[in-house]
Amino acid sequence: MSFVKLPESVVPCRNLVGGEWQLPQGAALLDVRSPYTGTVIGGVPLTSAAGVALAVESARPAAAQWRATPLRERTQALFRFRALLERDLERLANLAASEAGKTVAEARAGLLKGLEVCEFALSLQNLDSGAHLEVSRGVTCEFRREPLGIVAGVTPFNFPGMVPMWLFPIAVTLGNAFILKPSEKVPLTACGLGELMMEAGYPPGVFSIVHGGKEAVDALVAHPEVQALAFVGSSAVARHLYAEGCKRGKRVLALGGAKNHLIVAPDADPDLTAQAVVDSFTGCAGQRCMAGSVLLAVGDVEALLEDVFQRAARIQLGSGMGALIDKGAVDRLESAIAKAAAEGARVAVDGRGLRPDGEAWAGGNWLGPSILDGVRPEMEAARRELFGPVLSVIRVPTLSAALAVENASPYGNAASIFTTSGAVAQLVVEGVRAGMVGVNVGVPVPREPFSFGGTGDSRFGHGDITGVSSLDFWTQLKKVTRKWSARTDGSWMS
Repeated sequence: MSFVKLPESVVPCRNLVGGEWQLPQGAALLDVRSPYTGTVIGGVPLTSAAGVALAVESARPAAAQWRATPLRERTQALFRFRALLERDLERLANLAASEAGKTVAEARAGLLKGLEVCEFALSLQNLDSGAHLEVSRGVTCEFRREPLGIVAGVTPFNFPGMVPMWLFPIAVTLGNAFILKPSEKVPLTACGLGELMMEAGYPPGVFSIVHGGKEAVDALVAHPEVQALAFVGSSAVARHLYAEGCKRGKRVLALGGAKNHLIVAPDADPDLTAQAVVDSFTGCAGQRCMAGSVLLAVGDVEALLEDVFQRAARIQLGSGMGALIDKGAVDRLESAIAKAAAEGARVAVDGRGLRPDGEAWAGGNWLGPSILDGVRPEMEAARRELFGPVLSVIRVPTLSAALAVENASPYGNAASIFTTSGAVAQLVVEGVRAGMVGVNVGVPVPREPFSFGGTGDSRFGHGDITGVSSLDFWTQLKKVTRKWSARTDGSWMS
């Protein structure tokens, strides 16, 4: 059985600079290995600061011309990009799955979420028309939304298609020139998106790609012509980039990690809740910032917990859940499970040592769904983001105790309550610190135009990364006050 269509030959990635694919001068090359098999499926250059500067220089004239292009005309290229993405959806889904370890269905869903952001960006030509008002007799005020110029996005390995499309469709439609720095672990999908952007007819330099690691990211933050930078990744790096960018007077919105809590009340719907919990912590092999990684079991929910354990244990690796990004992730998670057990947790479901049947998958990075029962709030498994298919069950006597655990987390990305009581749901909605809350929803990702963003150590910067909230991040408002003649019948302002 084949779970994914891997590339038939090694895919060489290049930077997209000034509308041309080019290998940055003197760049070291890094192998890209599929999490499914461990085999090399691509190669990626590690761009130096000089290579980043070349991309910025090439984007400069494009930014000047693109900002002068009317918004309605800018959207025409995005209409074409959207159609091309639909045309190539299956190819890109398999490519994203090949390099990120997702199932093809998960990779496809990520691309479709990116399409949803494209559709929001396309709506701006009708929705975001500024404002104009006669504020006094003979005096009018208006605001105009203007692009910043050259902006950048640094995106993670876990969503090679979706997260870049959280950023560039909106930023480019608003008139900016955008530079994408994808994770060096998953560059193939980014190149696929770049090819579609060029086929859609975007002027050279409006959309660029620079590959690389820390040096490339630091160069983007330090470059004086990069006006804004969006980042999605770990909280440690998010905090660092936010500080460095702000120190240089840039706009930075950096989304970090999470430790999301699923609160299960005694009156929760059994079937709905059990499946939602399992889907939440095993989807994308738990490698997503919206994964429910802590289950707060309120009171007597023993039957429901046993159902969760059984459903998780039945998941088939490969077909039902994908692989982890690399061997380091497997080692880190297996160590975390062993540590929790040593601290007194019971390993109710143990995914260590599991892999799909078949020699083809022997070199992959596999860990089955794992559940730690009897975790205490002070344990590492309850506090640290593990970023894998591991669920920590904390038993609490009351809803107030559950909220206290959630509120004590430094993160604030997501939380969900499972209940059939509207009053209980409202108490949790009002009481949690998280920026995104679900009621009987295991992964409470807002749909557009509702924006994506957490609180606490899950977000550094102001605003959210998608939806209406993102518009102010990628633009500045120019305010104009006009008066054409003296008036004798006006107010103090006239």
